[in-house]
Amino acid sequence: MTAADAHDGLRRLLNEWDPIGVADSVEDEYDCLIAPLLDRLRSGAGRAGPRDFLHHELTGHFGLSRPYDVDGQAVRLVAWWTSTHVREG
Repeated sequence: MTAADAHDGLRRLLNEWDPIGVADSVEDEYDCLIAPLLDRLRSGAGRAGPRDFLHHELTGHFGLSRPYDVDGQAVRLVAWWTSTHVREG
């Protein structure tokens, strides 16, 4: 999987999750999350790394008072990463 494939795959997963409900009209709303999440996934952070990052970003950056299922999304992200056997550089 190329870096572009990883970026596109992660964008798709974030847009499917769509915690603020805008993915139908704005394709790149969650792009600010992609690079930091890929860094965490590449480093083998497990579920806690993406979960903690998503919680922080959804409450701080996106202003949600209660992040929408960050633990479940972290599980999906790690499973996707593991199943694609992404190896770069």
